[in-house]
Amino acid sequence: MFSRNRNGVAQIAGTVALLMAFGAQAKPLEIPVGSQGSELSFGEARGMKKNDISIRLGEPLSIKGPIGEPAITRWEYSDFYVFFERDTVLHTVKKPRG
Repeated sequence: MFSRNRNGVAQIAGTVALLMAFGAQAKPLEIPVGSQGSELSFGEARGMKKNDISIRLGEPLSIKGPIGEPAITRWEYSDFYVFFERDTVLHTVKKPRG
């Protein structure tokens, strides 16, 4: 009875060890130095503050607003717009090509 349990525990331990070994084989993500921080993924901008955006992307080409209540402001960059509600990013929109 106990020998079966020991074999089962050994099999589980072996499986866990293999899974951990394969998990440690992940390749690191390499980003060229010239492009680090130059672009912001649209999904990760939501919720960021104006100060964080200006630090990460630099000063915008132009600023429109604030307009309305709550105050909505649009910052223009070369390839996209960033929309803020007061001080927080609501949305980013790519500029149309053409």
